[in-house]
Amino acid sequence: IFQVMLALQNLPPAVPEFEGLVVRREPLDRGSAKVDLLLELTERSDPSGRPAGLTGAIEYDTDLYRPETIAALIVRFERLLRAAAASPDVPLEQLTGELAQIAEELPLTIPRFLASAATTHANHPALLAVDRPALTHDGLGALLGALAGQLRALGIGRGDRVAIVLPNGPEAAISFLAVTSVATAAPLNPAYRQAEFEFFLGDLDAKAILVADGRETPAIAVAQSRGMLILRLISDAGGYCLASDTTHPPISASAEPPAPSDIALLLHTSGTTARPKLVPLSHENLCVSAANIADWLQLTADDRCLNVMPLFHIHGLVAALLASLSAGASVICTEGFDATKFIGRLRSFQPTWYTAVPTMHAAILDRATAEPNARSIAPLRLIRSSSAALPPTVAEGLEKAFGVPVIEAYGMTEAAHQMCCNPLPPAARKWGSVGTPAGPEVAVLNASGEPLPHGQSGEVAIRGRSVTRGYAANEKANAEAFTSGWFRTGDLGHVDSEGYLFLSGRSKEIINRGGEKISPREIDETLLKHPAIQAAVAFAMPDVKLGEEVAVAVVLRPGASATERDIMAFAAAHLADFKVPRRVIFLDELPKGATGKVQRVGLAKTLGITAAPKVAVAYEAPSTDTQRRLAAIWADVLGRREIGIHDSFFDLGGDSVLATQVISRVAAAGMGELPIFAFFDQPTVTALAGLIDVEIAADNTRLERLLAEIEMMTEEEAEALLAREAGEPAG
Repeated sequence: IFQVMLALQNLPPAVPEFEGLVVRREPLDRGSAKVDLLLELTERSDPSGRPAGLTGAIEYDTDLYRPETIAALIVRFERLLRAAAASPDVPLEQLTGELAQIAEELPLTIPRFLASAATTHANHPALLAVDRPALTHDGLGALLGALAGQLRALGIGRGDRVAIVLPNGPEAAISFLAVTSVATAAPLNPAYRQAEFEFFLGDLDAKAILVADGRETPAIAVAQSRGMLILRLISDAGGYCLASDTTHPPISASAEPPAPSDIALLLHTSGTTARPKLVPLSHENLCVSAANIADWLQLTADDRCLNVMPLFHIHGLVAALLASLSAGASVICTEGFDATKFIGRLRSFQPTWYTAVPTMHAAILDRATAEPNARSIAPLRLIRSSSAALPPTVAEGLEKAFGVPVIEAYGMTEAAHQMCCNPLPPAARKWGSVGTPAGPEVAVLNASGEPLPHGQSGEVAIRGRSVTRGYAANEKANAEAFTSGWFRTGDLGHVDSEGYLFLSGRSKEIINRGGEKISPREIDETLLKHPAIQAAVAFAMPDVKLGEEVAVAVVLRPGASATERDIMAFAAAHLADFKVPRRVIFLDELPKGATGKVQRVGLAKTLGITAAPKVAVAYEAPSTDTQRRLAAIWADVLGRREIGIHDSFFDLGGDSVLATQVISRVAAAGMGELPIFAFFDQPTVTALAGLIDVEIAADNTRLERLLAEIEMMTEEEAEALLAREAGEPAG
């Protein structure tokens, strides 16, 4: 939320008079901006007291606005004031001609967005790639103009949907920019199988598909079966051009440029439990979001972004590509993320920043810690993270390795990416927070859709010019997602007293363990503090009795070892009992989607975990003294008359709270201390009694050894030994 103030002084400022003194007004330098944007206007008068115009000044936060942005704002405001003065009886909203002209000048379409940057930074590099000559902003503009003309000649124009199936690299970037110059782009993951292409191309109802010439993909056969136009991008040392498989000349499309409200991009949400939703984003959505990111990160033409994000994902398209180009900066178009090549790319291209998802950052950190002089490899000035929660341990490790601030942001497709972001130094960054609003307006709503005060948890909602107007052809989803102009993100969180947003998870990710609501993110962050764990993701697994139980998938660090019991014990020492995972699954790598994000929802199904019905066990009475004493404690706590030694504590109605009562009673009965994780690992009388007997036997052995030592000692030595054992001073 931006703080904007208009101050109008419509009375002449009084100047005090003092005999023998000359008094004049001097501007006051306050040293810092009190609000984000302050416009001060003062009415002037001639000597006769008649109005003689306005004088004004703008005070602004340099962390949010660039000087050229403020200069352009002043020019447009002056023009609007002159139009209003010329027609004083006409309401402002009816000055359509002037407003339309101002809107026409604003770079709210991708072609105008790029043209604006090219005008100022014509000879500055725009796109860089391995084994490719640099493409300047001026050269990029000329190339896009040529490709746009070829698209129109092939019958592609405003409103047409073009699917793009290209590997990461400069071809994907150029194709996206060219298509959005004349039509609607719909980039798809080139790794999709035929069945996936059948769904996505069918849902898009695209007119054409753009593929790399000479590169096979099952998308071509699917497109041909749907009667789509096949466009091929030919790239060689001479540049880029388009060809078509059509055998008859198409009707050329109109050369009319896109409007800000035209749909520039179509992307599907990453559906995990339901059909993916189609998100339309307008030129205005994308341009506003890209400008917000560029301003927030203080990007200039001297910046160079190393893009490792896929260009079929909103993160890479807006944060890396469009934000950089809007500032006249450069983008290094890699073939995608490869941890083994990342350090080499830093050395070769000397980027000033990069943006990635947490799983990529974790892999980069492993490589960076092996570099003795990671800080001197490249002139990095910031590292940005988004699209998922960044573990504080990874953020701190990256800052230590590279010596630059790590900026965590919060984005989603429906917002054209960025919604919140932590600020650059010297402003405060808060680990665990996704920052303050950095684009659209952000609020936390209750179940009725009413904004909540700071400190109270609810669902995060957004509204603003970068937010989609609604899902395509999905009235049900729109009715669920939009409330009184707010888009409900499905994320849960709260805003602190300083305006920083803290997320606690997705509403669909929350684990409902028999009525206990558990945030899986809290479990993730706790387990990542274990020295042997490299990655962890907690998730809900089905349970016949409780509905859902807590499970966690972990990846161990190279050379490290840990057992399921080790991890449960660590969790039990740091979390409430009901949050301790009941199952730990060891993996070589966490299952991730195409964009590198772990899909928490549906992970149990992906891993083949089902809610197997509990098998009834035959009753067997306690036979040892320990079993009988423990069974009696269970019976009293659970309110049951009969306990078999093979009965599960949880199947009999036990839970974590009752388990702690049993542990207390066992200790009070002098039977030792049972660890809480033992209940989750071996929740039967026979197993727990066995643990107790082992502990009692160990204590007896130790006591016998102690008595044997005492028999060989003098009275003074024995007293000293007993004092040490009791933890008391001797004598």
